[in-house]
Amino acid sequence: MAVAIVIPDLGNEIEEAEVDAWMKQAGDRVAAGELVLSITTPKLTLEIEAPASGVLGEISVEPGDIVKVGDRVATIDEA
Repeated sequence: MAVAIVIPDLGNEIEEAEVDAWMKQAGDRVAAGELVLSITTPKLTLEIEAPASGVLGEISVEPGDIVKVGDRVATIDEA
């Protein structure tokens, strides 16, 4: 079963952020809680953790892309 990695609520009425870097690539194994993505808003830099353990699957955004709260940016295959 695939688990989505989504952009969390960024607080302070911030609705979007820029993708800085992926710490992992598609096909890499990840552990729940491991840092996989860094994003930046005008006020902060946030590191996104893997919500589950498995293999990082489809990545749908690249560094420099703008993402919004709730956007699905990648999947993790738990199988």
